[in-house]
Order: sequence, then C-alpha cells, then structure tokens
Amino acid sequence: MDLERLIDRTLAIQAIPAPTFEERRRALFLQHEFEEAKLENVELDRIGNVLGRIQGGSKSPLIISAHLDTVFPNETPLDSKRTEDRLSGPGIGDNAIGLATLVELAYDFSMSPPSGDIWLVANVGEEGLGNLRGMYKIVERFGDHPAAYLVLEGMALGHIYHRGLPIRRYEITTTTEGGHSWIHAGRPSAIHTLIALGTKLTTLSLPTNPRTSLNIGRIEGGTSINTIANRASMEIDLRSEGIATLLSLEAQIMDLVDTYRNELIKTEIKLIGKRPGGELSDRHPLVEIAIQALKDCGENKINLERGSTDASVPISLGLPAICIGITRGDNAHSLREYIEIEPISRGYNALMATIKNVQNDLSSIMV
Repeated sequence: MDLERLIDRTLAIQAIPAPTFEERRRALFLQHEFEEAKLENVELDRIGNVLGRIQGGSKSPLIISAHLDTVFPNETPLDSKRTEDRLSGPGIGDNAIGLATLVELAYDFSMSPPSGDIWLVANVGEEGLGNLRGMYKIVERFGDHPAAYLVLEGMALGHIYHRGLPIRRYEITTTTEGGHSWIHAGRPSAIHTLIALGTKLTTLSLPTNPRTSLNIGRIEGGTSINTIANRASMEIDLRSEGIATLLSLEAQIMDLVDTYRNELIKTEIKLIGKRPGGELSDRHPLVEIAIQALKDCGENKINLERGSTDASVPISLGLPAICIGITRGDNAHSLREYIEIEPISRGYNALMATIKNVQNDLSSIMV
C-alpha cells in the first residue's frame, strides 16, 4: 500500500458529488481509475455499478465492494482538509476512503496475483432510498459463485457487520380540500392532520428488546402561510432487530393512519424503502477470519455488529458476507465528517490478510 497515493485518491473521490441516484460522475472516475490500474473486464453496468477483475488463480472468486453514493445533495460544498492526523470533508469516510481502497487493491495485487479472481465493485444505491439496489444487482449476477462478499465502509475499523438490520420506510400523505386561512377557516388542513398523526407516532411504545426505532425523517406540504394546506407528507424510517417486532409496528402504524381517514381527509401510506435482515453466526469461518486478521494487525477492540449495509443483501440470501472498515472517524453524514490517518495502514493490512485467508480456507467458508 502506498499511503500517500491512497490519501490523494480519497480526496479526489470525495470532491466528486455523488448523491444517491446521481452517482454517474463518480462512477466514471472509478471506471477510469480501474482502467489505469490495468484491471480486466472493466465495465459500467446498466444501473451504474463499476466492476473490474483482478485476474487470479483457479480458486473461487471474491467480491470486494464499496458504495459510490453519499447522502449529500449536488449543491453541498465538498470542501476537504488534511491535517497531520486527519482527513476532513463530507463523505470522506462514507465512503471515499472505501472506494480509494478498491483501487489500491488493484495496484497491490498486480504485483502479487491472488489465488482466485477478485472482482472489485463500486456500487450505486447504498444510502437513503437507494434500497441497496446496486448490491442486489451484483448478487443477482454472481450469486453463490464467489467464496464471499466483502463490503468496505470507511469508518468502521474494528467493527464486523455480519448481521443485517431489517428496515421499512414509508411515505404517509394527507390530502384535504384546502382553502383560504380566513375565508375557509374550520376546514381540515392536511398539515394539521399530519402533525397530529406524527405526534401519535412519536408516542408509540417501542420495545428495547429487540431494539426498535421509529424516525420521522422528512416532512413537506402546504403552499403559503395563509392557505389551508391541501396536501402534506412525511417519510418515516422503521427498524428492529426482530422482524416479527418490525411487522407488528408496521401493523400499528397502518391502523393509526386509518383512524385519520374520513370523508374530508384522505390519508395514504406507501412503502418506499425496504432493507433485509439475516445473519451469519458469530462462529462462521468468515467472521472468525476477519476477527483474527484484525488481531494480527494490532486491532484489539473488535465489535461484532448488526446494521444495514450492502452486506445485508447476500447475508439475507444465506451467502457468506461481512462489512468491515478501513479506519476510524466520526461525524458521518455531516459537513464535519472526518477520518483518522494513522489507523489506515492497520485497516488495510487487516483487509489484505482477510482476503488471503478467505482464499486459503474456501472449503470451510463455502458451506
């Protein structure tokens, strides 16, 4: 690994806007970088994923991926800064460093080919309402042929995500006749109705075991301050470690929405996002290989995690997959996002050890 080369490429990638569904500019940059690194079979697929193959030996291939998209709109200032011990900037850790690592792997393995092909994938649609669509397409293409799927996230060093977190996302819309705030005072307002409904949502009792959450993430509606709103909507995010609990919460919300529907008020609820659960055992060989690689590289604080990552897609289908990190950082999804420089080498070395050990232990992983 050339640390300075990796840092320079991380900053170059971070400077390219890539909101979900608008990743093309960043994808074209990665496609060029893959070609410069002399990868085989470089392509930009129909939905915007970038793929390239490191030619290896006869053993089963490995998929290593990092997502292209960020949570930041195109107009977000993407100013970055380097200090002695940090890189800062929106999206620097989530996931510019992960994408740069893919390219670095291409250069490193060109000098020492792996025992099996490695497909490097920069995929679309991990954030927000992308609904993991890029990874779904990759798994649809490769299925159970790979030895494993390794997903890279920039700021997760020491964390191994081997369990998916089930998620459902809904848009709730209220519609009324509307009118003038004075002339038609007394008519139902779509905004007033939505606020009342949202207040009820926030008072629902959520279990702590299994851990469950409800978040109202976006609200919009109305046309002017002196107009009775004829339409309003909100987007809600539901998560639970237990799928049965998540389904029960969904049913409660459906019933609640029904109670606000009458001849003057129309309410609708529509599913806009869905992410799968599933898990690998703590004792699965892939998990144990990743743990040992971290320990061997001096990372002693290791956490086995549940979360919603691209790894959730293959995991939900019973395929061996984990999500692992490259370095540490904080303030993800904010303009103050940063990563630490010192742990990068440790995280990269742990990744290399994981790759080599996975390819050396195929019989126990591909069961």
